[in-house]
Amino acid sequence: MVHKKLNYVVIVVVALFAAALIAINISWPSQQPQLNRILARGELRVSAVASPLISFNKQGQASGFDYELAQRFADYLGVKLVVRERDGVNDLFSDLANNDADLLAAGLIYNEDRLDTALSGPTYYTVAQQLLYRMGNKRPRDLGDLGSPVWVTAGSAHARLLRQLKADKYPDLDIREVADKNSSHLLQRLAKGEIDYVVSDSVSVAQEQHIHPNVTVAFEVTENQPLTWYLKRSEDSSLNAALLDFFNQTRETDTLARLEEKYFSHMNQFNYVDTKTFINAINTQLATYRPLFEKYAGKMDWQVLAAIAWQESHWNPTATSPTGVRGIMMLTRPTADFFGIEDRLDPEQSIKGGGTYINYLMDKLPDSIPDDEKIWFALAAYNMGYGHMLDVRKLTEMQGADPDSWLDVKSRLPLLSKKAYYQSLPYGYARGYEAYRYVEGVRRYQLSLQGYLDLHQEELLLQQPEEETAEILTSAAPN
Repeated sequence: MVHKKLNYVVIVVVALFAAALIAINISWPSQQPQLNRILARGELRVSAVASPLISFNKQGQASGFDYELAQRFADYLGVKLVVRERDGVNDLFSDLANNDADLLAAGLIYNEDRLDTALSGPTYYTVAQQLLYRMGNKRPRDLGDLGSPVWVTAGSAHARLLRQLKADKYPDLDIREVADKNSSHLLQRLAKGEIDYVVSDSVSVAQEQHIHPNVTVAFEVTENQPLTWYLKRSEDSSLNAALLDFFNQTRETDTLARLEEKYFSHMNQFNYVDTKTFINAINTQLATYRPLFEKYAGKMDWQVLAAIAWQESHWNPTATSPTGVRGIMMLTRPTADFFGIEDRLDPEQSIKGGGTYINYLMDKLPDSIPDDEKIWFALAAYNMGYGHMLDVRKLTEMQGADPDSWLDVKSRLPLLSKKAYYQSLPYGYARGYEAYRYVEGVRRYQLSLQGYLDLHQEELLLQQPEEETAEILTSAAPN
């Protein structure tokens, strides 16, 4: 623990020193060839593999936590961001060695094996390495209790850790390293029962459990470890100094905290039965209602509208509550009348009414709220009323936080049920804690739905099963 604390002190000192140097000469002098090459090129080249922190669509367009952070760094440098998807972790470091990439941004755990040729950037998130098994099987107590191979991605920090543990403590540990972009495919194989054990990071596991709920954690192999970007090791430290200054700025402006809220906060809660029920419904019911969700989504992603409908009624078109709300979108009679909905139990009319109402709420929101966060404000209003949403924004501002930030606003929703707060607000008491849970639930269902659809599409493309022998690159020999 003392060693860890000392490392953090050193990092802070180095960061402050680098920031001071940059502040003195922010014009990037010619003695900084690594950085000046990027500026002269006008492009920041980033190599990545798909992970929970960065993903790629069919056209190769990147998105996600790492992508947004890299885009901000490119903006900080005043250059264009170019992201290249690679096939595996080893390919990333080959790009660095061959000067085909300036940075690696792929949710990579700090790995000492890489430090001979690569330099790690600042820590920006932490994850634990976990051993996963399939629910219903016997839970292993430790790595000496496995009895069958444990699978990891080749070139990853997971592989390095297991080799080290094999040498130090578990000589019979059978390690299989596979040429996959990340551990997602291994977790899918684990869920199907094709393999018994996988070591992966906690954020990948949290994401995968919302798609494959039978993947479960046996134990943590490590405590939280840093995620970091990598750049080429060089006597020239200009790019690293710029990175340190950039990350200092992101912490001062809460950029990292806001990105973490956007991408990860809703992953933390997981319910096996609830997720299993939803996945089954996707398989059996989604095809019936998907055209309607797509037709009436308006400005929002249709998957969000589908998640809202599941949160409201579990896609039951005849659902009715004791308070009188009805239908697949659980509309009140006044709301239905306002939007011209005659039959709340008709699936199309209900979905049309719900979609129209949510878009109406988003249109009413002030332009100062970021476009990608308006949907969460609108959903809070959909759940508890627009006036109460205005109240929580006012309360957020009264407490010195940002009323346009969902991160700041959502943490104050539960205060709307406390007299010390609601009595001074125009619309009074509200069950804000329910609105909080409502929005987070919608986000989790959207995560499951999007993950399921991405996986289904991928399986259609990959018609032929992978050969076991082609997958295995190495099977660690006894030491």
